[in-house]
Amino acid sequence: MNFSIRRALGAFALLCLAPSSVLYAADTFPVTAAQMKALGITVQRLDRPVDIRGPIYPARVVLPLQQEQVISAPMAGLVDQLLVDEHQTIVRGQPLLHLNSPEYGEQQLRALEAASKSRLAQAAVVRERKLFAEGIIPQRRVFEAEAAASDAQARVRQASGALRLAGVDGAAIAQLIQSGVLKDALVLHSKGAGVVVSIEAKPGQRVAAADPLIRVADMSRLWLDIQIPAERANAWARNGQIVVVGRKATAKPLSLGAVVGEGQMLILRAEVTSGADQLRPGEFVQAQVPLAGTRGAWTLPLAAVVRQGGQAYVFVRTAQGFVAQPVEVVASSGPSVSVAGPLKAGDQIAISSVIALKAAWLGESGGE
Repeated sequence: MNFSIRRALGAFALLCLAPSSVLYAADTFPVTAAQMKALGITVQRLDRPVDIRGPIYPARVVLPLQQEQVISAPMAGLVDQLLVDEHQTIVRGQPLLHLNSPEYGEQQLRALEAASKSRLAQAAVVRERKLFAEGIIPQRRVFEAEAAASDAQARVRQASGALRLAGVDGAAIAQLIQSGVLKDALVLHSKGAGVVVSIEAKPGQRVAAADPLIRVADMSRLWLDIQIPAERANAWARNGQIVVVGRKATAKPLSLGAVVGEGQMLILRAEVTSGADQLRPGEFVQAQVPLAGTRGAWTLPLAAVVRQGGQAYVFVRTAQGFVAQPVEVVASSGPSVSVAGPLKAGDQIAISSVIALKAAWLGESGGE
């Protein structure tokens, strides 16, 4: 609408709404039903507020570091047999591979020797205590035997700890000490449930200590790294629910990156709260991020909103006329706009000839 038409509408509104020479500059001003009809003013009744889902941003599915485990070689040896395949779902404690290692045999032997010496030392303590009780030996001999038994037991614990670091569980160590039978191959087990994402070793391959063999990922917990423009760093709802577009998956915001990356983008990290089985680490998806302050927003035609001094207003029908109500524009799409403010269901909002109402509200000197 050009300036001359707007000025004519404003003048006509003043003539219709102000029978005297008084102009209304207050937020509330009278308008009769006849005047509304003459100006072509129509209203829309508010039904109920809606939640604005917010804009859509690109996101990448990320596996948290603590959700991935690397099964590495506890000692040098030869990979004898693989017991799992890539992409296989496994459970906690499941056997993964056999590793033949001379060092494993030496560790078992040290554990057996330590256990044997510990048994002898304990027997010596029993004998020395009996001799002391009969007055045959001094008490010093008892103390020396007890110290030797304590040292022998410490060596047993040390040898058992080395086997545990190699991946042997406590039950297997106890069975080894009890039976005295050495095992040829070390069986490596999974430390937790998950999916085998990669196998780094092959049967017959020689590996060194600490070489990665198998990678297992627990995908029950995933993150989304969402790219949002830096200028909208504070526009997202801290407690809102993020929706992954096209998937039955949702997430909750965790943190906002402190450094602006390429393209003036920030990373909003969110934790997937439902539908993690719909996502795969590394894939790119679209995430709909709710805006801050959009709960209880109202959808209106774009023409219903006017601006004055940088503030958005809508005109609410009252018993006497209209009141200019300040609102916040939270979203806009095509011919519609979503606003938030002190509005309620049942309010009647002017949606046409709003320029005439604004002119009547401000007077001739108040037009933009």
